[in-house]
Amino acid sequence: MSETTLLLGGRIHSPADADATAMAVIDGTIAWVGSDRVGRALHPEAEIVDLGGAFVAPAFVDAHVHATSSGLLINGLDLTGCASLTEFLHALRDHVEEHPGALVWGHGWDETWWPERRPPSRAEIDTACGGAPVYLSRIDVHSALVSSALIDRAPLAKDTEGWSPDGPLTRVSHHHARSAARESLSLQQRREAQLAFLRHAASQGVASVHECAGPDISGADDLRDLMELSARGDVPEVIGYWGELGALQTARELGVRGLGGDLFIDGAVGSRTAALGEPYTDDPTTSGVLYLDAEAVAEHLIDCTRQGLQAGFHVIGDAGVAEACEGFRRAAKVLGVPALASMRHRLEHLEMVDAEQAAELGSFGVVASVQPSFDAAWGGSSDMYARRLGVQRGTRLNPFSALAANGIVLAFGSDAPVTPVDPWASVRAAVHHRTDGFGISPRAAFTAHTRGGWRAAGFDDGVTGALVPGAPATYAVWETGDLVVTAPDSRVQRWSTDPRAGVPPLPDLSPGAPLPRCQRTVLRGKALYIRDPDEED
Repeated sequence: MSETTLLLGGRIHSPADADATAMAVIDGTIAWVGSDRVGRALHPEAEIVDLGGAFVAPAFVDAHVHATSSGLLINGLDLTGCASLTEFLHALRDHVEEHPGALVWGHGWDETWWPERRPPSRAEIDTACGGAPVYLSRIDVHSALVSSALIDRAPLAKDTEGWSPDGPLTRVSHHHARSAARESLSLQQRREAQLAFLRHAASQGVASVHECAGPDISGADDLRDLMELSARGDVPEVIGYWGELGALQTARELGVRGLGGDLFIDGAVGSRTAALGEPYTDDPTTSGVLYLDAEAVAEHLIDCTRQGLQAGFHVIGDAGVAEACEGFRRAAKVLGVPALASMRHRLEHLEMVDAEQAAELGSFGVVASVQPSFDAAWGGSSDMYARRLGVQRGTRLNPFSALAANGIVLAFGSDAPVTPVDPWASVRAAVHHRTDGFGISPRAAFTAHTRGGWRAAGFDDGVTGALVPGAPATYAVWETGDLVVTAPDSRVQRWSTDPRAGVPPLPDLSPGAPLPRCQRTVLRGKALYIRDPDEED
């Protein structure tokens, strides 16, 4: 027997009816949108959900996450709020005292904000942790501080590329240290972290996440467990990506969408491992590191396309983007542009890209999985990008408007734990980019964080990610104040001034305005999260 739910008394973000206040869902599929009175007449036996004026919109998709490491922070050592080296060491010492004998897994330190302008030495970490094994990833997750006790568990980290006897580990050395830390986690710790993260994502209006796993990131067992957890159906859907060259059999065994995600062409700006054409301004001795060249990129694109798999690469620096572009050119010569473009291969982050490259990548059907909160955190003329790269280069990252103008599908994500899962803040960051002309409209930004995420994973049926009849009933309900509409000429107007502007409403995204609060998250008709009225903000 069919189950019908009728949502009444709200504002429905539906292109099928810009004035809709009601929506009917039958067996997990949207059946109708319109007015309250008509809805009651059409569905007299439906279960009623009184929205009380709330805003109903497609649920968000976070197109780039690392679930286990993000979940470990919920009850672990979160260093993102540390304002100094001294505060960092105190936080580490306190955590060890509260969890004696346990591995310390922490994340989020950023020395560029500290008055000392340096990370702690290994000796300082050893003193603070009292001999405990410690793994503390930098905010960009491309380097980490570790204790001597953890090095004892990762002997291969010594004297390899990226090794430092006293400072952060990068590159290959970092991968060995992270593997040792990961292997020190119990199965229970890992599963608890995954569940905590997925439940948190649901509380933020997120119904699906793209897990960017790989042998140097989290391991096959971690991804397998996460996807099995997702299959229960009471947490956000996990779409898996595995970042390894030539791993076609592994992809089939894991059931992933593609061989991509964090398949590294290069590293990150904060750790000075993003591959640059010219040296870093604040350290002219390095231009970063290039892990894959154009030939490797092309071969991977060719193999994946022939196997019907989506390929993808992590790429940030301008030298890395140049290699990616050349790899796509070489693959197109072998496969032909239509075959290559049909797979919607992905580039994660794609930060230092110019207009000519954006046009070329658009012609190859590329999806850009990007993180607007990166610009909010590190963009502008005085923050980390500008310090690392100089103002001229540092203010040219994340040109969302150029990517969109060239037909590149944008899919927004957090790269959690690098930045928090906070989709409305991400949408606002894309609209109010810190470099003039690089931002996009509220409607385009919202679409990139909803329908764009589904399209990036191959759900390009024209309805998934929208609240229209025939679409999966995947939505979130939001408590919000005044709404605005994006007019055809892209000006933002108050909702109350033009209620029949012909476009669905969006919350006020101006800087400083309170962002919506999630009341309910639903995936294909099943509630993943319902806010407790007594829940604290």
